[in-house]
Amino acid sequence: MATEPGYARVPLQAGRGSAPGSRRLVEPIENATAMEWVNIIIQGVLIGGLYAMFAAGLALIFGVMRLVNIAHGDLIVLAAYIALMTTDALGLNPLLAIMIVVPIMAAIGYGLQRALLNRTLGDDVLPPLLVTFGLSVIIQNALLELFTADSRRLNAGAIEVASFPLTEGVWIGVLPLLQFVVAIAVIGALQLLFYRTALGRAFRATSDDQSVAQLMGLDNRHIFALAMALSLAVIAVAGVFIAVRTNFDPAIGPARLIFGFEAVIIGGLGSMWGTLVGGIILGVSQAIGAQVNPGWQLLAGHLAFLVILAVRPEGLFPKVRG
Repeated sequence: MATEPGYARVPLQAGRGSAPGSRRLVEPIENATAMEWVNIIIQGVLIGGLYAMFAAGLALIFGVMRLVNIAHGDLIVLAAYIALMTTDALGLNPLLAIMIVVPIMAAIGYGLQRALLNRTLGDDVLPPLLVTFGLSVIIQNALLELFTADSRRLNAGAIEVASFPLTEGVWIGVLPLLQFVVAIAVIGALQLLFYRTALGRAFRATSDDQSVAQLMGLDNRHIFALAMALSLAVIAVAGVFIAVRTNFDPAIGPARLIFGFEAVIIGGLGSMWGTLVGGIILGVSQAIGAQVNPGWQLLAGHLAFLVILAVRPEGLFPKVRG
């Protein structure tokens, strides 16, 4: 239902309907209270955690092997459908199903890289783009054939609508907060892996110079496959959360890809914590845009991306080169 001109939309309590699109008509926007704006900004920050998980997988793959994965969004949707099959078959809560979906997606990532994507890597960036585009089309059509175009949604129970007061007039949804905390934990774990482990050193060595890394005894094909497995493990978590938060269908992948790209570029290529900042900026921009006018939700996020790209083309936290 369309909003009357000049009226604001304020989020419901941040539970199941807390996404920026879930709002109810209240008062003229010029009369919106400070607490309502605080609610809107908090909601944008929390959804930014989900966008950061989209972006972290992209940043990982591009950072290690300079591969732009056009199928990234469709792989997120694939994870959501694997969660759907897992919950239907085993009767698990979707949040517990993460423990099954993550290793499945990691195995898919490793096999996909070893069997297909390693063959496309080289000086020319076009073959990986074409192959991942074709993979995107295949995934979309396979999901459409298996599950039809009907929207699905996973039911996580009471946690979806649970909330608690942060202060008078400001409520925090338990599920969005959990999602944000998990995003911080995932990005923190990736940061530790990259700079505190032997595997992380292998990733960085391969990224800096593949030929030298190979001369030092590293198997680049194996390292690339591990990077893809790790990327798909991250987006498996994001796929389950998106399946719980909102309806999903086989066609929503490209939009998730765009959100991920924008968050990566806002934060700066090569910066894991930058992806979190980029996701938050994107989420807050969308939430504010939707408050001003429901039709401006996505536009506001894209405009924020373009402004930052124009002012700082390298992103807010670009990778420092010594």
